[in-house]
Amino acid sequence: MQRFPTRARRGVTLLALCGLIAACQLPKSGPNKSEILAGSVENGGNAFVVEVDDRVTKATSSIPQFGFSSSFRSASSVAADTVRPGDVLGLTVWENVDDGLLSGETGAATALEEVQVDSDGFIFVPYAGRLRAAGNTPEQLRVLITNELKEQTPDPQVEVRRVAGDGSTVSLTGTIGAPGIYPIERPTRTLLGMLSQAGGVAVGSDIALVTLIRGDLKGTVWYEDLFKNPNLDVALRGGDRILVEADSRSYIALGATGGQSRIAFDSQDLSALEALAQVGGLQGLSSDPTGIFILRKEGQDIARNVTGRAELQGDQRMIYLLNLTAPNGLFIARDFVIRDDDTIYVTEAPYAQWSKSISLIAGGLTPVANVATLTGN
Repeated sequence: MQRFPTRARRGVTLLALCGLIAACQLPKSGPNKSEILAGSVENGGNAFVVEVDDRVTKATSSIPQFGFSSSFRSASSVAADTVRPGDVLGLTVWENVDDGLLSGETGAATALEEVQVDSDGFIFVPYAGRLRAAGNTPEQLRVLITNELKEQTPDPQVEVRRVAGDGSTVSLTGTIGAPGIYPIERPTRTLLGMLSQAGGVAVGSDIALVTLIRGDLKGTVWYEDLFKNPNLDVALRGGDRILVEADSRSYIALGATGGQSRIAFDSQDLSALEALAQVGGLQGLSSDPTGIFILRKEGQDIARNVTGRAELQGDQRMIYLLNLTAPNGLFIARDFVIRDDDTIYVTEAPYAQWSKSISLIAGGLTPVANVATLTGN
C-alpha cells in the first residue's frame, strides 16, 4: 500500500485544520467587505451600498449652514450711550460741604445704587426731583442732575453709570470666559464686542458656536466667522441672550482602526481622511484599505441623487464605500465629508483572517491537536 510522503501529509493536515478553523468562525472585529456587500438592497438587504466617486462626493457634501437672518443683519447699532426706559443706573454725588444735603455718616459721597428708569423714562433723585433720563446720555443726565442740585448745595460732583439689569443689557451664558449680564455700552454695541467684554469663548475657537436669541428669533454662527465676515457682527438689543457652546457633532469609528469609540468633530469641516487620522489611521496588518464604509441615514433628496432612484421616499439607509487603493482613492477620501452621527467602519483585510488561522494552528490551540502532534513530529 502506497504511503503519502511526510510533507504531503502535513499539507493535507494543514488544509484540514484551516477548513476546521474557518467552519468555527475565528474572532473578528465585525463583518468583512463581502458580507456587507451581500446585505445591500440589490442583494435583498435594507441599505443602499454606493461606491464613492467624485459625483457621489459632490452630491453628499452638504454641511450645516449657519448664519443670521436679515432681521438680525439689518438692525442698526443702538446708540448705546442713550438711556432707555428699564435701564438701571448707579449715581454717586459728592458735596463740597461737611454737612451736605445727601451726605451722611459715611462722608461727603452719597451712592444711589440701582436707580431704575421707569416706563415713562424718568428717575427720582433726592432734592433734584423727578428727572427725565430716557433719551439722554449718561453725560447729559449727569449735567442735568448737577444743575438741579447746585442750586441747593455748592459745587456738587455727580457720576452716572450703567448697572447691569433688565434694561439695555445682554445675558451671556455657556462656555464663555465670564458669563453674566452686561450693559450695552459704546464698546459692546455689537456681538463680537460683547463677547470680548465677557472674556471670549472658553473652547477652541474653531469649534465654538455662538447663538443669538432675540424674542422668538434665533440665529447661530461659527465664532471664527465673526472675524471673517463683518456682516455677522450684528448690532445688539436690550434683552438679547447669547449662548456659546462647543460643536456637539460626533461620529462613531469601528472595526480595524487605531481606536473604536464615539469621536467629537475637531473642525468645522471633517473629511473621511481626517476622521480616520483622528482615530489613529488604518492598521497596517489588519485593515482593508479597499473596504472602508460610512454608514448614514441620508435625506430623501440626496438619496435620490446618489442612487438615481427618483421613487425613493423619506430618509434612506446608505452605506458609502471608500477604496483608498483606487487611482484617486485618497483624493476622494480627502473630499468626502463626514456628517454628524456617521459611523465609519473599516473591515479587516483577508490576510488578517488568514494570519489568525495560521497563528491558531502554529500555536497549538486547535480544538483537536497541534500540528506537531498530528504530523507525528
